Amino acid sequence: MTSGYFLSFSEYLKKIFGEKVYKVTLDAGFSCPNRDGSLSFDGCIFCDDSGSFSRLYSNNLSLSEQLSVGMHKIQDRYHAKKFLAYFQAYSNTYKPLSELKEIYDQVFVENIVGMSIGTRPDCVDEQKLDLISSYNINNRFIQIEYGIQSIHDKTLKLINRGHDFQCFQEACQKSKERNLKVCAHVILGLPNETHDDMLETAKTLASMNIDGIKIHMLAVMEGTKIHEMYNENKINLMSEDEYISTVCDFLELLPPDMIIQRLAGNGKREFRIQPRWLGKKLELVGKIEKEFQKRGSKQGSKY
Repeated sequence: MTSGYFLSFSEYLKKIFGEKVYKVTLDAGFSCPNRDGSLSFDGCIFCDDSGSFSRLYSNNLSLSEQLSVGMHKIQDRYHAKKFLAYFQAYSNTYKPLSELKEIYDQVFVENIVGMSIGTRPDCVDEQKLDLISSYNINNRFIQIEYGIQSIHDKTLKLINRGHDFQCFQEACQKSKERNLKVCAHVILGLPNETHDDMLETAKTLASMNIDGIKIHMLAVMEGTKIHEMYNENKINLMSEDEYISTVCDFLELLPPDMIIQRLAGNGKREFRIQPRWLGKKLELVGKIEKEFQKRGSKQGSKY
């Protein structure tokens, strides 16, 4: 997607590789220390059993089969030629180093131009980051995505994140020292956070030399702690208009060259309890652009 109001991931990759690059999402059988008992068995209060993964291609397929099936489906539909391998499900550095190498080695087949690894900042160390940076050759796009959700420790504790903001800062610094691209995940509308709290997250991340960001709207997914809190009237969700306004406020504070990789994660529709308006991403992005047009502003206008 090309936008005059923010730097989209699709637009960025197209400039780098000369054509559109398509993501193939992968499930490599990872777990999470916040679910297997290392930290807790409960997980983050917003996370459902899918681990933020669509399971579109996994279905008991091996990693190489997932990659092949995913690439062929996208090729058939869009005549795609270049792909990014995206390790999405759970914490994709949460295995011993030798196993990680075996997993990551499998994805660099023909037409794969890069790799993005979704994980937690407390699931990396020097050796794992050295391994990931070893793939940063031949003009590949190598990125590590850290879930942070908020810079506020009071919020991280409330949502049972299992680490503090300093942990995220240290992981980012170590990653950037190895010339890795870093993307941060944030959630707008978390319990007890004010508008100013959310904008403070934007200002702080804007100062950290982060390459990209994924912005999510707090969604109530079936079977989560947030679902319980929602049923007990302990949380309030943003309306669509509130979310659009907040996203624009947030983006205005970010550097104009920070890659906007997502503006609304929505979870699987059949398991999403609320908000019901969340779901049609292209429509929502269009409304965000209209709000920018009305304001006469864009990403970075207040940076």
